[in-house]
Amino acid sequence: MGTITTQAIGEFIGTFVLLVLGNGVCAAVNLNKSKAQGSDWVVIALGWGLGVTMGAYVGGMMGPAHLNPAVTIAFAVIGLTKWAAVVPYIIAQMLGAILGAAVVWLAYRPHWEATEDPDTILGVFATEPAIRSLGNNFITEAVGTAILVLGLAAFGHGSMADGLNPLVAGSLIVSIGLSLGGPTGYAINPARDMGPRIAHAILPIANKGGSDWGYSWVPFFGPIVGGIIGALLFAVLPI
Repeated sequence: MGTITTQAIGEFIGTFVLLVLGNGVCAAVNLNKSKAQGSDWVVIALGWGLGVTMGAYVGGMMGPAHLNPAVTIAFAVIGLTKWAAVVPYIIAQMLGAILGAAVVWLAYRPHWEATEDPDTILGVFATEPAIRSLGNNFITEAVGTAILVLGLAAFGHGSMADGLNPLVAGSLIVSIGLSLGGPTGYAINPARDMGPRIAHAILPIANKGGSDWGYSWVPFFGPIVGGIIGALLFAVLPI
């Protein structure tokens, strides 16, 4: 699969594609005067699922295409990823996420001025809870990511036709979004939330407000804890 450097480049490019398409569907559905405005949650869940699929296909040419620090850490805990690769992967994932979010800002540039609500603008980049209850929000993110990691580990354990894994992984993302995404917007990925949140903070986005750093730890650490739980559950299964 190449050196760790090559694999990290795959993580960067794959996460970049994921965020362009993922944040892109959020922009399409939520920004004023977008042709897709108001398409709602099912479209967002499908957009993120397809974004994961496309990112995994692109990143998978060079590496494992985790595209998610929680997955990388969880797989390292149970020996499916080398610990030496964890930091390079996470740095690459974060940088890919920041750049992907910046590209979405460029692609929708006239629509930021047309959208006056700063919460709507932040929601294009980062997740926000429907009901702000940090402990419960943390649990939701942990549960969703545990299901994600358990599913991904199971897919890797079984045998699939070549090229099918990204499609199945994307379907899992759609399922999690439809079933568990309502309370928090289902980050289930520290890079998916923190990278665009950083981009939101540093880009000259019209009508933006604060980046809500007080909530940012929830979609960062919740997925990491949940991912480890999911990985440990997989490790103790009698398979």
